[in-house]
Amino acid sequence: MKKALVLVDLQNDFIPGGSLAVRDGDAVIPVANTVQKKFSLVVATQDWHPQNHGSFASNHRGKHPGDMIQLGGLPQVLWPDHCVQGSRGARFHPVLNRSHVTKVFRKGTDPDIDSYSTFFDNAHRKSTGLGDYLHEEKVTDVYLLGLATDYCVKYSALDAVSLGFKTHVVIDGCRGVELNAGDTEAAVDEMREAGVEIISSADLR
Repeated sequence: MKKALVLVDLQNDFIPGGSLAVRDGDAVIPVANTVQKKFSLVVATQDWHPQNHGSFASNHRGKHPGDMIQLGGLPQVLWPDHCVQGSRGARFHPVLNRSHVTKVFRKGTDPDIDSYSTFFDNAHRKSTGLGDYLHEEKVTDVYLLGLATDYCVKYSALDAVSLGFKTHVVIDGCRGVELNAGDTEAAVDEMREAGVEIISSADLR
């Protein structure tokens, strides 16, 4: 058995003070820093959007964050501009310890489709390369934490299961967007039903 930790989108724009801040999002950073020491393989992901990304409400006349449109043939929530390539908001949180991170995978680079999952875009048309990398490294168990529970963590966990990894989510290292009340709880239920093990950082030995 070989385990890998995936740190999902621990970027400034998702932390309080950022343009798409997740409530209490900064509380996951100490958890990330602590649990990294328990893994021989740690990777991180970054939302890395071009300024003209189709998920940004600012790129659609008369639309606002939270509105729904069609993008790339799929329903798409519109968001505030966030994690624009090269911006401060796209950088990793300054308190995040990256000394254990062996590789960074970027997602959301195609302006015509969003990419919540760390493995694929939302239509599964293109891979980020993360799945292939983990298979090449003979990883059997994937552990995920980061932002946000009800979007990027959830879709990453579901894809990890579909790729054959035994998948675990370190729930105290995650926080949700909660566009609608109950979204985070529903995401946890959906992950469990798909076979994802929901654990606490205290469960890691």
